Amino acid sequence: MTHPLEEGILYTDFYQLTMAQVYFEMGLHEREARFEHFFRSYPNYGAHQAGYCVMAGLQPLVEWMQRVRFGEAEIAALRAQRSPDDNALFQEDFLAWLAEHGDFSKITLEAVPEGRVVHPHIPLSVVTGPLAMAQILETALLNQLNFGTLIATKAARVRESAGEATVMEFGLRRAQGFAANGATRAALIGGADFTSNTGASIRLGLPPRGTHAHALVQATMAMGMSELDAFRQYATRYPDSTVLLVDTVDTLRSGVPNAITIFQELQAQGHKPVGIRLDSGDLAYLSMQSARLLDEAGFPEASIVLSNDLDELIIWQIESQIRQEAARMGVEAESVIRRLVFGVGTKLVTSEGDGALGGVYKLVALRDAEGHWQPAIKISESAEKTPTPGVKRAYRLYDERGVATADLLALADEKLQEQEMLELRHPFGQRRRVVRREGITLEPLHQTILERGVLREEFPSLGALRARRRADIARLDPGVRRLINPHIYHISLTPSLWTLKQQLIEQARAGSR
Repeated sequence: MTHPLEEGILYTDFYQLTMAQVYFEMGLHEREARFEHFFRSYPNYGAHQAGYCVMAGLQPLVEWMQRVRFGEAEIAALRAQRSPDDNALFQEDFLAWLAEHGDFSKITLEAVPEGRVVHPHIPLSVVTGPLAMAQILETALLNQLNFGTLIATKAARVRESAGEATVMEFGLRRAQGFAANGATRAALIGGADFTSNTGASIRLGLPPRGTHAHALVQATMAMGMSELDAFRQYATRYPDSTVLLVDTVDTLRSGVPNAITIFQELQAQGHKPVGIRLDSGDLAYLSMQSARLLDEAGFPEASIVLSNDLDELIIWQIESQIRQEAARMGVEAESVIRRLVFGVGTKLVTSEGDGALGGVYKLVALRDAEGHWQPAIKISESAEKTPTPGVKRAYRLYDERGVATADLLALADEKLQEQEMLELRHPFGQRRRVVRREGITLEPLHQTILERGVLREEFPSLGALRARRRADIARLDPGVRRLINPHIYHISLTPSLWTLKQQLIEQARAGSR
């Protein structure tokens, strides 16, 4: 199967290709390299911020890696690139190497599995393989994993706010082009129960969900009929999945009463009405009043679907307002909240407030001519932008309660399980703390996903990914889960790794002087 040029292996930044040619000319192109992908800070939405992220985007990345390579079309496209003085930008010997070796079959990819909670400065993924091809992989890897993790994180926050309520992802029409499919998948991993995105939903093994638009009522009324006629037509066709949008004319005087009439007709025919949808106005107030009308008519189980630019804070505000005001409106607060369904669209699939996860991809080690790993470092004026070098392993520490208390980076050959005490060093400063190993559970975070291009095991189902997310979030301290001003989760280095980092920083600075 062929793919458009821009969707194949040329789905990369141009400088990755020019650097790969320089590596080739230096004789380093097949030298084994190790790159790490991590982010430096959680999404900050302005009025509120995240205290954790949820890993997503891995399966689409790996599927792309396994199907693309430098074929005839890609080589011809590169051959046609010219410098300002009309010289070929890519030499024939480099293009010949790409034609023979230009795929990801020698890449080993380790990663935190999808659905798991992740934190800053801990590698989400680790790429090991020939320097040139590992470099070319950077752009696509960041594109897929940064975006997937960004949206899964937003969805997890929506899920936290919604509690046990059903959450439906409605963002297809507002997302960025075909990235909507990736957003849908990430949202379903992160906490959405269903989606209106038909193709993505079917591919992921879920039934697509949705109601109807105002246009159905408008078209019916334009033909001289009524809102009630529109509802009846819809219910006749979908008697067991009828959700009626009730705010086209007048929500409480027309929409809900007409919906109740239809529900009574359906009930008389042996069907169970599903519910109504509210898409405008004061959603908390309208939910309470609609619930009262539905209760009085004998439909206490009818759902109330809310949409219209919802996010985690708006959902929290709606539920808070219902709890404060329900009694004086003649309804029981929890009975209203229990029947709510949240349709979350634009603010979810665009991660409104923080539209990109600042994940980076940094070289941390390179094998020398004798086959030994040599750590690589890049120094920044900001300590937090200086990556931690070397070949490392990542662990999560759980206390005696089973609560995750810190993520720890260690050199690959350190035997932490044998230590009686664990010293945890702040990655960017002098702070340190010591914890007794007894009572602490150490969990390795990375799994090998691809080994020299070969998938180690089949990808988990969507249900398994959701279960991972639920389990990881349940093991976070409640303060870390807060929607506003979350508690800081600790990221640490072992003393050996911290010392290596300081030594390399000093060596690099001395060399520059």
